[in-house]
Amino acid sequence: SGCGTFTFLSSAIAAVSGLLMGYELGLISGALLQMSSILALSCNEQEIVVSSLLFGALFASLTGGFLIDRFGRRLAIIIASSLLVLGSLILLPYESYGILIVGRIAIGISISLSSIATCVYIAEIAPQHRRGLLVSLNELMIVVGILFAYISNYAFARISHGWKYMFGLVIPLGALQAIAMYFLPPSPRFLVMKNKDEAARKVLERLRETSDATKELTVIKSSLKDEHQYSFSDLFRSKNNMRSRMLVGLTLVFFVQITGQPNILFYASTVLKSVGFQSNEAASLASTGVGVVKVISTIPATVFVDQVGSKTFLCIGSSVMAVSLVTMGLVNRNIHVNFTNVCRSQYPEDFFLPRLGNVTRVTNGSIKDFFASMALTERLSFDSQRSPEVTRTGELNWTAMAEGKSMTGFHVESEEVPVVLKWVSLASLLVYVAAFSIGLGPMSWLVLSEIFPGEIRGRAMALTSSMNWGINLLISLTFLTVTELIGLSWLCFIYTIMSLASLAFVIVFIPETKGCSLEQISVELAK
Repeated sequence: SGCGTFTFLSSAIAAVSGLLMGYELGLISGALLQMSSILALSCNEQEIVVSSLLFGALFASLTGGFLIDRFGRRLAIIIASSLLVLGSLILLPYESYGILIVGRIAIGISISLSSIATCVYIAEIAPQHRRGLLVSLNELMIVVGILFAYISNYAFARISHGWKYMFGLVIPLGALQAIAMYFLPPSPRFLVMKNKDEAARKVLERLRETSDATKELTVIKSSLKDEHQYSFSDLFRSKNNMRSRMLVGLTLVFFVQITGQPNILFYASTVLKSVGFQSNEAASLASTGVGVVKVISTIPATVFVDQVGSKTFLCIGSSVMAVSLVTMGLVNRNIHVNFTNVCRSQYPEDFFLPRLGNVTRVTNGSIKDFFASMALTERLSFDSQRSPEVTRTGELNWTAMAEGKSMTGFHVESEEVPVVLKWVSLASLLVYVAAFSIGLGPMSWLVLSEIFPGEIRGRAMALTSSMNWGINLLISLTFLTVTELIGLSWLCFIYTIMSLASLAFVIVFIPETKGCSLEQISVELAK
């Protein structure tokens, strides 16, 4: 009733943006392991590579809302897909740190613009009793994209220049989505905003598979007539509770980021190497498990949100996150983690270069076993790109490490991570990911797509999105550095406190919106 094949198909095609976004977010976790070796990236440079995408996303979130409200949700998605294809093409021909940054910024602009436009587009074409399902479909596609990225990371982990294949896989899909979106209808609410009532009526009849959509069109026109008074500055005023709505939206995305999930996404392979999954392949395979869990957990949240309600899922997710983070923190108290060594350990000689002259002991180790497990062919293929002097130095260091000798006064020790701790750490990580995937992950964006008036919905979501990407940027840019300073366990305890705070916030401030139309929600929140 009202959610026919065409509505679902239109939502699914728009939600491909989520697939592309998830792939790009998850991709860097494994690609970083190869790029840091080939380009000899320092820890800070690795953080900048990860964060460059977020710089682009933050820029797009600050400007994209005006584009979405002025030119339409569908056109914004087409532009975003085209830009993603362009950004990916920039990365393929070159092996340059600068080009890498430029390409990732372009991709960041793309995924930020598409994430805002997709949620608004789907919310506005969906019938009220299926809006939760269809909007959450975008989050489901995001986690599927993350899973595909982790599988890609594992598949290309041992292939020379495998990171180029990783980046190139999204190009055909991005191009196909841009073409498909061209043939889909604009949002009927956007058409009414542009005084194209007859076109809006035809789109509604096609979406609802009915011969008469006059009633729904009348409700939309009435609601937008009341909302036409809004300007961007009204988001910060008390009129119709707009300031309160905006504060709810901004605080919600604050908790999405500050509970730590983005770092698990970007640095999954690095974190897993630090707790005992020592080779690139093992870390990438274990992080693939993270992707599988995200997909499996998001499915019930997507299917049952219209019956259970977004607020209930948010409460469950935040509670379980807090428990799993405490467990993760306690387990990692017993594992000696040195993130400086983990993020620099792509080559044996990295431990002996002059810039690391103050390192006298390699902790969280089994470094010797890690390098011994690397395929010799991969080692030689990477070395062949370096100067003969560096290659010879690496061979000497490799030999010395294999024989258990020390060089130039350095002493390398191996500390095996206990098997039980390694697997308990992975299990608690997976539970944490699952809890996020049924709560803050999909439900936050559903709530944000519902609580703002249609006239400024694009700009309001863009503003909350800028908060989202800005905090994401700050956290990801400093993750390795902060973890080195205070340790992974204390970081988990901080995330625990934030998860409990998010639970309290949801209980007190988040409205339950299941079963209500966008127009009903706006009227209720204006009181």
